[in-house]
Amino acid sequence: MADQPSFIEVQKALSGINYPASRDQLIQHAKSSGADDTIVRALSKIPDREYEGPSGVSKEVANVS
Repeated sequence: MADQPSFIEVQKALSGINYPASRDQLIQHAKSSGADDTIVRALSKIPDREYEGPSGVSKEVANVS
């Protein structure tokens, strides 16, 4: 599926973010890191809650994509 970013792409886009982080914080951080639209779109689809770390974010991205 070409529209689903890989685990590594998501982690690169979120590199340096402080957890826990909300969905909106994740999206803002990805945008400011220069993430492409595929990653920003995927993050916008995950549930709006606090994420404790990168594995939880990647798991949700995989679930909604």
